[in-house]
Amino acid sequence: MRRLISAIAALFAVLSLGAQNPYLPLWEHIPDGEPYVFEDPDNPGRQRVYVYGSHDNLRSSYCGLDQVVWSAPVEDLSAWRYDGVIFTSRYGADGSLLNYGGRADLLFAPDVAEVIENGKKVYYLCPNVQNGGRQNLIAKSSRPDGPFEVCNWAPDGRTTFGVFGFDPALFVDDDGRVYGYWGFGRSNGAELDPATMCTVKEGTEIVQDMVSGYEQDGVFRFYEASSMRKIEGKYVFIYSRVTSPGEFGLPACNYTLAYAYSDHPLGPFTYGGTLIDGRGRSVGADGKTVVTANVGGNTHGSLCKIGSKWWVFYHRQSGIDEFSRQAMVAPVTVKVTGSSVEISEAEYTSEGFRTEGLNPLQRQPAGLACHYTGPSEIKTTYPNYYFSGSYVEATYLEDNAAHLAPVVNNTSGSTVGYKYLNFSALKGYRKAVLHLELLPLGVEGTIEVLLDGPSPEQGGTVIGKAALSGAEPQQDCELAIPVKLGRISGKHAIYFRFDSTEAGKSLCEMYSFLFTAN
Repeated sequence: MRRLISAIAALFAVLSLGAQNPYLPLWEHIPDGEPYVFEDPDNPGRQRVYVYGSHDNLRSSYCGLDQVVWSAPVEDLSAWRYDGVIFTSRYGADGSLLNYGGRADLLFAPDVAEVIENGKKVYYLCPNVQNGGRQNLIAKSSRPDGPFEVCNWAPDGRTTFGVFGFDPALFVDDDGRVYGYWGFGRSNGAELDPATMCTVKEGTEIVQDMVSGYEQDGVFRFYEASSMRKIEGKYVFIYSRVTSPGEFGLPACNYTLAYAYSDHPLGPFTYGGTLIDGRGRSVGADGKTVVTANVGGNTHGSLCKIGSKWWVFYHRQSGIDEFSRQAMVAPVTVKVTGSSVEISEAEYTSEGFRTEGLNPLQRQPAGLACHYTGPSEIKTTYPNYYFSGSYVEATYLEDNAAHLAPVVNNTSGSTVGYKYLNFSALKGYRKAVLHLELLPLGVEGTIEVLLDGPSPEQGGTVIGKAALSGAEPQQDCELAIPVKLGRISGKHAIYFRFDSTEAGKSLCEMYSFLFTAN
């Protein structure tokens, strides 16, 4: 099975060139990604980026019963490889099934650390179990791609010892000292005993409220998702933050990653700012802040330097709940000056690692959409979201679906966008044809294609338009839409805007698109 999924993943990479957002196959749902650059154990001297996350494969609840890892060579971030299942906690030390609270262990957001023991690299995994006295599981492997085996069983073989709570994180400093972080609503940190990797070092204490929680006074507003990185001598704490009501002109939300920094692994910390906002904040025609992706949800991730570039890894929601999250990435700039750390806020885009922009001459899956809005404000009823307009439908490998992650519910007034495509390949062509693969749904209406903005009022230019009569066969087809490019080049956003007299009815399902020169 592992080889089969690897082969399918490789095929995906060939067909869609990979590296865009989401950067893993559209059937894969890996939230909470913690990225690390480790040496490839099968190719000494070569490095790979490994992403450790939860595995949203239960569909009706968070996470799953196993954790998998994906990796890519640092020199080719389009060549992501499925490295298989690295951990499952469903069985105790004696091999018997663990079943507390009526279900096997769920595995929430994990973290990994590399240490040197007896001159060899060893890897420790915090699988983040929240069941039956095993919240502090620590597992060990000689390889970054596992498998990992629990190494802190209590004598009963069913519970574990240790200090970790929710969303554990590990950090090994340059001097070999080990630190742990955890918390939900309130943050905790401690120096750990390297002999156990999960107990507080003798003579030290847990630092409670390391940064202020979202229900406490203070700017940090910590929610969950602890992660630590060291950058040019500074300790950078990454976490999920609850914004203040009215901050950014929007209601409070925990869909942002933020950072704080310090001269010590346990603080005191200075608040830095927002790394990424999963709501895709933008400015509307009236000058007010608008949400262009999901209105809410959670996110979890961290920073990673690959080569000379820094990236923030996070996740987005797909579907109509929080149970089908997908791995995302965006570039950031990091600047350490004196006592301060400045990290730019990343933009929510379809590019991923393809910061030069997506190629319009190659077929792009509709599920790469980074902008999907409806004719009215999105409302939420946790954990399910009501979408008045377009959204990305969640699909899975085992569904054997003809189309992965289609964009659905394209009602009148909905807009779907992609940032950004690089039109340098079409430089010199005033006209082109946009080939839109879709499924008509028997509704009469139009589809406008806009460049640079979702509407003329927001800087968009209509470059093409297609009509649906409502009488088309309801089967997969491809619309050829003539577009006027005006000899553009470089990076531009593309938007599809839907219009109909039948309010609330979806005109079509969107599957993919590409441009051809005319």
